Amino acid sequence: MVPTIKEIASKAKVSIATVSRALNDDSRVAEETRKKILDLANRLNYSPNILARNFVKKKSNILGMILPEISDDFFTEIIKGFDEVAYGKGYYTIVASSHKYESLEDEIITFIRNGLFSGLILLISDLKPKLESVLLKSHIPVVLINSSTKVKKFDTIALDNYEGSYEITKYLITNKKYNKLCHITGPSKNDDSYPRKMGFIDACKEYGAKYSIEQGDFTKESGYDGCKKQLKSKNKPQAIFAANDMMAIGCYDFIKEAGLRIPADIAIVGFDDIFVAQYLTPPLTTIRVHIKEIGRNAADTLIKRIKKEIMPIKLTIKASSELIIRDSC
Repeated sequence: MVPTIKEIASKAKVSIATVSRALNDDSRVAEETRKKILDLANRLNYSPNILARNFVKKKSNILGMILPEISDDFFTEIIKGFDEVAYGKGYYTIVASSHKYESLEDEIITFIRNGLFSGLILLISDLKPKLESVLLKSHIPVVLINSSTKVKKFDTIALDNYEGSYEITKYLITNKKYNKLCHITGPSKNDDSYPRKMGFIDACKEYGAKYSIEQGDFTKESGYDGCKKQLKSKNKPQAIFAANDMMAIGCYDFIKEAGLRIPADIAIVGFDDIFVAQYLTPPLTTIRVHIKEIGRNAADTLIKRIKKEIMPIKLTIKASSELIIRDSC
């Protein structure tokens, strides 16, 4: 059976209230009594009921985090960075995927209605008016991981998508001397996709390269399909810039299936530098987004907002990126 405060109180021969105070580091408990209670709790493997404790204190140390997908390496690294900071400051994290619900608004309402969360992290590509209204009415601190410059009413951790995309495209043209490029985009309404596409287009125009655009959706399958379509066309590109590494992996799959070589027959580059990028054959040239930094910044900003340690003005924090040159181009 799971030990309870009542059992600890009985063995320590003190009141339940005294045990509760000792476990919560209350100064009214004598040091000798506190040590006795904590030793008993350790021996019995007692774990506090966090939800019950929050209910009694009317104060939560639980943070909600809603991501579009949990299995992807990109999101896993965000969770790691977030949880490192949150746990270090005495907060617990509950993570959910928005794919489990009919709409993101439904999930937000579910998270907020139970009153267990002191703050919420939300990774979204587009903040629609209905969702914005739900978040504002929640009256709990919210930090968005979102690349849009249109968000003004919430703290935002943003990727510098345009600069990273421009940099890797410029590298392909000026350093590697490719003059026929293709960009496989992310979803059309995604706030990360558009600046990555524009960074690519602007660099091609500035440095005089011919280019084509292939629609993708950030999945490996769309990278495979886009690469297949481009390599079977009359105007095959010399290099493909996939808007994320998962699509680049899809490109690798088709190229291997077609019996072609990277980069001898076609160069491939990506964006994100997910964990597996360095272990591909050949290792993938990509833009490294400091993904854990995004999670850490999100947690730090949210906790400061909860504790009212920052000014009312909403913050926009840009996450840094860098070009990682490997052997795929």
